[in-house]
Amino acid sequence: MDEKTRTELEAAAFRTLVSHLRDRTDVQNIDLMNLASFCRNCLSKWYRSAAEERGLELSYADAREIIYGMPYDEWKDKYQTEATPEQRAAFESAKPHKH
Repeated sequence: MDEKTRTELEAAAFRTLVSHLRDRTDVQNIDLMNLASFCRNCLSKWYRSAAEERGLELSYADAREIIYGMPYDEWKDKYQTEATPEQRAAFESAKPHKH
């Protein structure tokens, strides 16, 4: 497979992932973090980092809006729920330990 095709396939898969996460507003970021060690905010940071590596300025807020499909504060107001004690405990226990 040539590089252009690979990049196009990766981009299509990424767009599908973002679309899926936009549709699954019931899935909280803490759930994603606890199960997969990444969330929508991580994707936003990775997106911003990729832009900056290419010399493009992109704020974190703008990157979040690209991933969430709306301003982050709006998404939080509409969809984010309070983390349960169990979710918070799982999150704390999964944090990498610094040496």
